[in-house]
Order: sequence, then structure tokens, then C-alpha cells
Amino acid sequence: MNSPILQLLVLAGIAVFLILRLRSVLGTREGFEKPRAPLPGTDRADRPDFEVIEGGPDRDIIDHVADGSPSADALARMKRVDDTFSVSEFLQGARGAYEMILMGFERGDMADIKPFLSDEVYETFAQVVEDREAQGLTIEAEFGGVRELSLAEATFDDENAIAEITVRYVGELTSVVRNRAGEIIEGSATQVKRQSDIWTYARDMGSDDPNWQLVATGE
Repeated sequence: MNSPILQLLVLAGIAVFLILRLRSVLGTREGFEKPRAPLPGTDRADRPDFEVIEGGPDRDIIDHVADGSPSADALARMKRVDDTFSVSEFLQGARGAYEMILMGFERGDMADIKPFLSDEVYETFAQVVEDREAQGLTIEAEFGGVRELSLAEATFDDENAIAEITVRYVGELTSVVRNRAGEIIEGSATQVKRQSDIWTYARDMGSDDPNWQLVATGE
């Protein structure tokens, strides 16, 4: 028997020996493994909130409001009525709505933002725009972005399925007010102004219309 064949036989014998040895030490797996006993201090009550467990906290809610709070309860009831509702997606939309509505109001483009305003808010905004135009004032504004956004409060009326969510914003923009002569009488085209707003949006959760409307504003 030549040397290469002898070497192969020796290596094969060693491999078989190692496999048998490992099987005797580690055992074999057939089907599903028996669940391991939990380590001390790691029972269900001790698991961190971020672990996904059936019936556990809804991260889409408690990432934005305190678990067990009235707002968390209201958001959960909204979801029971409309299972497509997502708090995170709502806040993403609220970020875009803030810029669209704010800049539409600043520039007097009321027709563009009317579908997103309640009748009361629309009338208030429109009156301010009319007063500016009557005085011959124009506003030049540039949006600098939303620097902070948080969910301040949520309520839900079970009888009529009306949901309301209040959002706190901190935005940045530059704004100047010009008179009829084109002279700047207020603001600065280069100085960034930071402003805080608290807006409340409402929606009939039982409706097929997925759009929310701005129903109240404050600071």
C-alpha cells in the first residue's frame, strides 16, 4: 500500500473517532429541543419591556407616551377601532403637515391648506391673512425644519369614535414682513427664528377618510 493511501486511511480513522467522541459529549438533536430552564431572575416579570411577547406592551404606543397613562389608553382604543392606525406613522405625517400648514398660512395660500383645517381654524387663519392684505403687508418666509416633535396628549371619544392627538413642535424659520413700499418692518431674512407650537389634530376613526384635520393651535 502506497504512502498517500495510507495517509488517507489514517485521517479518515481520526475523523470517525472525533465524530463519535463529539456525539458522546454533546448528544444529538432530534426534532424540537426541550426548552431550557430560565435563569434565576429572568422570569416573565423580570424581562425588559423591549422584549416582544404576546400581550406585551405596544412599542408603537409606549415609545411616545408613558405606559399606562390616559394617552396610552386612548391610543390603544384608537387602534382597536382602526387596526391600520400607527402612532409613529401619524407623527411622521404631523411633521410634514406642520411645514405645509405653517408655510401656507405665512404665505397666504389658504386654498392649498383648507382641506387639512377644521372650519374654525380655517376661518381664524383666513381672517388673519385678510387683515394682512388689507394693511398691504406681505410675508416672506423660509422653513428651516422641525427641531423637536413630541406627542403631548391623546384622547378618544368612544361614543362617536373621534380621536384627538396633540403634538408639541419646535420649528425654525426665517421671516420678514414688508409694507406696501416693500420695506421690511419686522423680522430678518438672515436671522433664524425658533418658535414653539402646540397643535391638536382630530379624526373620525370610524371613517374611511384617513386624513386628520388641525382643530386647535396654541403655544
